[in-house]
Amino acid sequence: MPTSYNQVAGQNIHRLEGLSDGVFAVAMTLLVLDLHTPAAAAVGNESDLWHAIVALAPRLLVYLMSFLTLGIFWVGQQTQLNHLAQTNRNHAWIHLAFLFAVSLMPFSTSLIAEFISYRAALIIYWANIFALGVILYASWRYAAKAALLKGDVDREIACVIERRIIVAQSLYAAAALLCVFNTYWSLGFILLVQLNYALAPRIGILARL
Repeated sequence: MPTSYNQVAGQNIHRLEGLSDGVFAVAMTLLVLDLHTPAAAAVGNESDLWHAIVALAPRLLVYLMSFLTLGIFWVGQQTQLNHLAQTNRNHAWIHLAFLFAVSLMPFSTSLIAEFISYRAALIIYWANIFALGVILYASWRYAAKAALLKGDVDREIACVIERRIIVAQSLYAAAALLCVFNTYWSLGFILLVQLNYALAPRIGILARL
């Protein structure tokens, strides 16, 4: 039987890792471009400057949240890639879809920063995070089904990776639901979830989530 193009395409996992790192680096850098220094014309003294800086607090908060989000998902996708023996064309395209969701993060961040009290902006921001989790989960499940994992990856390791994604997405969904009451409650809960996943390896029981 002749070999098809799809059987030989997209098999270099190191190129996939390199592309992933590049997309994450650009997305994380673009986040800060939404932060602008106060207009000089609006600042006449120290008090005006402090008031202008305080007014930037919502944007700084959303920037921190999005940077944490991308950091958490970068660690997640690196963990998956480190457990792969190889990749293939289908897996590469699933991962490209994940990177597409990563590249949308600066937009959804800018939207929620500009319209922080609007539920629609919060839902779009959460949908971006949801897409990241769903595609990352699909990538891992496909890799396991297609026998792309390294030989030493047992069921326990696979379950740990899957459970972390599922629990995180459940918590993010709960946070999104809080926007029924107040978008600030939603953002606060999202931030707590992110801090948990950023710090959990040092806090005992939380490390297992």
